[in-house]
Amino acid sequence: MSIEKKYLKSKSICKVTFRLPKEAVGEAEKVSLVGEFNNWDGNMEVMQSLKDGSFKTTIDLEAGKEYQFRYLIDGKIWTNDELADKFVPSGIGADQNSVVVL
Repeated sequence: MSIEKKYLKSKSICKVTFRLPKEAVGEAEKVSLVGEFNNWDGNMEVMQSLKDGSFKTTIDLEAGKEYQFRYLIDGKIWTNDELADKFVPSGIGADQNSVVVL
């Protein structure tokens, strides 16, 4: 799991790349990045499957903010990013959401 941030000098935008390794997704066919930036819609940000079995996606987010997110594997398994900047309660049982701080 990893999160890579690239800040643009000309705009208050950060290009954020989210990556899940094969070990985290197993034999998954579809992984979605789901969070506040896409209204928690599992169909909005479907991650690209790479040859090594990992999944990744890059999105533009406004710098200076924090965004809660999780990964949705095959439409049924929720997981967090172990390398997130922090974690907050999700409001659903004892689950937590990952947070990326820009």
